[in-house]
Amino acid sequence: MTDRCNLRCRYCMPEGGVVSLGHDAILSYEELFRVARVAVELGVRKIRLTGGEPLVRKGLLGFVEALAKLPQQPEITLTSNGLLLAENALALKEAGLARVNVSLDSLRPERFAHLTRCDALEQVWRGVHSAEAAGLTPIKINMVPILGVNEDEIADFARLTFAHPWQVRFIEFMPLSPELEYSTEQLYPAANIYADLQKIAGLTEVARQGPAGPARLYQFEGAQGSVGIIPAVSEHFCRECNRLRLTADGQLRPCLLAPQEIDLRTMLRAGVSDQVLAEQLEKSVAAKPQQHHLDKGDGTGGRHMQGIGG
Repeated sequence: MTDRCNLRCRYCMPEGGVVSLGHDAILSYEELFRVARVAVELGVRKIRLTGGEPLVRKGLLGFVEALAKLPQQPEITLTSNGLLLAENALALKEAGLARVNVSLDSLRPERFAHLTRCDALEQVWRGVHSAEAAGLTPIKINMVPILGVNEDEIADFARLTFAHPWQVRFIEFMPLSPELEYSTEQLYPAANIYADLQKIAGLTEVARQGPAGPARLYQFEGAQGSVGIIPAVSEHFCRECNRLRLTADGQLRPCLLAPQEIDLRTMLRAGVSDQVLAEQLEKSVAAKPQQHHLDKGDGTGGRHMQGIGG
């Protein structure tokens, strides 16, 4: 939806931020809707709105409502950092949003402030609880463990599932840019995350249903919610991936972690037909790589995570 964000997380952006795309560089809501409509007509049944922080883009509620009114009724979801969620949760639900994922990497106020360069943990928690009260459920919490930074909080995050019917997901750190503060040596692999979870309580694997995402799901004995592990780097789940990403500036990416892009913005503004757009979407699916090569330093083609919808 946008490359702009109201946080400056240390593993995502430098302290001064990055140069934002100009207004004319990003797709209009009409252009975004057209791509979404064609995708849904081809069989896509889930649309996730990401950023940057999608809630900083004005007009988002109307866009959610338009997507929700598509005759195929795709599931519309949102990934947010939670800062603006409390004031928007009910309106998002009324517009047709199904649920939210909230990115949260520390439960400790001082550490949260250090990681995000913003003292706003309480504000995020208000957003989470407001989303739950509005019915944007099941709530998913996304946590990125980084060695030497916050991996000691894995157990604290996992224990949230005993008190809440949430899905807490641990995503391997993806070192996408060399100028950021954390390095490849600080990857905390999925095997370590799983070992930490096993120390808490009995853990049972949960069968994935429907168009499952990349998370491997588990549940503790006696827990209301579940935990998930996304082995983004150490283990390739590429053969199971069913995602395409459309960046705010109109580049269609077959893979988050590979530099290949198809320029839909130029095509849209040249007035191509829906058939041509459909062909490009199908081409992108066919171009999905057998596996990414992030572990070998072949990443996102120079983009930061906030610019590719991560």
